[in-house]
Amino acid sequence: MATDADVSEEIAQLERYLDRAVEEVFGTMIGVGCSRTSSPHPTDGIMIAALIGLAGAMSGTLVLQCDSAAAMRVSELMTGLAPTEVDPTVRDAMGEMANMIAGAWKGYDPQLSSACLLSTPTIVVGRRYELFSRRSVIRIDRVYAFESFLCAISLACERAA
Repeated sequence: MATDADVSEEIAQLERYLDRAVEEVFGTMIGVGCSRTSSPHPTDGIMIAALIGLAGAMSGTLVLQCDSAAAMRVSELMTGLAPTEVDPTVRDAMGEMANMIAGAWKGYDPQLSSACLLSTPTIVVGRRYELFSRRSVIRIDRVYAFESFLCAISLACERAA
């Protein structure tokens, strides 16, 4: 049985993997630096959340969330086209970013690399919504900054028994 110290070390390692994955995906896929910040994540206005389910060696959810301006900027950087609204291209871009971050994150852990499956992205767009997941052993909440924008990533998961 895992001790509290074991769980704390595992969470710290998974946090490092997440920070690395975010930096790598933003840098490689859209050509911008992105790093962890202590700024609070905005929750007003239209928000976009991309959810990736985890199954197998790890079960849970990774959620990438940002406001519409940040999501449209991600889409613009990915496609070269500046959107004027949250359209299907913006939703697809957010889903793809979440998928790449989840894939890079699990790829750093040899046990998860081949034994943790990812779902296709689910996208939620709206105002004042709340996302709930069951209580998980591992809970990581981070806010990241790129250019003048913020995005939040939440990871709620646990290793399979």
